[in-house]
Parts: sequence; C-alpha cells; structure tokens
Amino acid sequence: MKHIYIFSGLGVDERVFKYLDFTGFDVTFIKWIKPDENERIEDYAKRLTAQIITPIPILIGLSFGGMMALEVAKYLEIEKIILLASAKTYKEVPLYYRWAGCLQLQKILSSKLLKQHNFLSDWFFGIKEKEHKIMLSEILNDLDRDFLKWAIDKIVCWKNQTTYSNIIHIHGDNDHILPLQCIKSDIVIKGGGHFMTVNKAKELNEILRVTLA
Repeated sequence: MKHIYIFSGLGVDERVFKYLDFTGFDVTFIKWIKPDENERIEDYAKRLTAQIITPIPILIGLSFGGMMALEVAKYLEIEKIILLASAKTYKEVPLYYRWAGCLQLQKILSSKLLKQHNFLSDWFFGIKEKEHKIMLSEILNDLDRDFLKWAIDKIVCWKNQTTYSNIIHIHGDNDHILPLQCIKSDIVIKGGGHFMTVNKAKELNEILRVTLA
C-alpha cells in the first residue's frame, strides 16, 4: 500500500481534507511543530522529515503546506509531489507579498487580526456555504499565533528556486490568495479557490484518483 504524507495549509489544518477520498492509501497528516525563533524554513523542513518513515513516499501539500513539502523533498527521495493551491518557487508567490517581505511589513501584522473570521477571510478562501464558514472559523480560532507569524514570514521571504520533474500542480482559477495568473499549473479547477479541498472536493477526488495511480 502506498503511503501519502499530507501537509496542511497555513490558515487551515487536516479538517479541510475530510471530503477527499484516499481509500487504498495509508495516509499520515504531518503535524506542525513549534518553530525555533528565527528558524530557517530549510531547517524546519529537515525536522519535519522525522515524521516520514516510509521510503519513497508521496507528498501532498496545500498552500503553505505545498511549499513545505517542496522543502522536505530536498532531504528525501520522493515518488511524487502533489501541490494544491500552492507555489513551486518564489516566482509564483505574488510580487506584492515579496515586496512586503522586503519591507518587513509582515513583522507588524497582528496575528490576532489574521485569526479573525469575517467576510474578508471568507472571500480570500473563496467560501460561501454556511457549514464551510463555520469550519474556517473553528480552524482559524485553533491556529497557533506564533506559528502563524513565523509561517507568514517564511512565505513572503521564500527564496526557493528548486523544482522537480515529479510535481503535479493543481490550482483553482478563482484563488484570491495565490492567483492563477502567478502560477504555472498542470491542472486547473474551474471555480476553485483556496478552500477547494472542501468546496471542490468532487472534482479534486476525480483528479486525485488519476494522479495517485
């Protein structure tokens, strides 16, 4: 049985994968660990490899989790990497995020504000259904503030240029956080936003059945 290791996104956790069908696979959700102060993303990724015990696994990464999966792949032999609503290199991170990183604007962001659920967070994640809004609200409420600030800093300052031939990049054309025009995607989900593992699960399940074969 093939083993899949899943990296959840920055503002979300494994709950956003509840509608995806991984029948026939052994699935492990990577647990975010507390980052050391000023820890580099490369060093953090190396520490995460302790949770991966299967030779030549499949990695699935959502959003920031996709970026982290790419960093982890620098230390292990990987069968394939499936990116969902993510970025492969720093060039796919929107320029305005990178400018913010250069100006260190992320240092003054309020983690309390970022954890708040409101109409803006619903718009950014592309959700409209009441049950999905409730899920996002619960996830944001549970998110660790220190990890949130650390991860945002790593995203806007990400320097990765390493790509792999075994990447399958799936992206939505309605992603407000990582817009499709910044991304070179292999597969585009029409109407898919940053929450597409939830509200586009049917389409994703069909794609994953093929990509995981």
